[in-house]
Amino acid sequence: MKTTIDIPDELMEEAMKFTGAKTKREAVVTAVERFNRLKRLEKLNARVRGQFRDFLTQAELKAMREADIPKVRR
Repeated sequence: MKTTIDIPDELMEEAMKFTGAKTKREAVVTAVERFNRLKRLEKLNARVRGQFRDFLTQAELKAMREADIPKVRR
């Protein structure tokens, strides 16, 4: 879709820096893709939040990993 928009220079430069884009078009497309992905993830998170009660906590997972790591003696 062809569209003409006025984007402030500072915002475009920053978008190009953060996305690693070499062109303005690439920066805008990348920014829109990332925004859309973020919104899809937020929507998914809202749908599944609180449904996984049997999952390990971060602390439990860390303790399990540490218990499985053999101690190396030097």
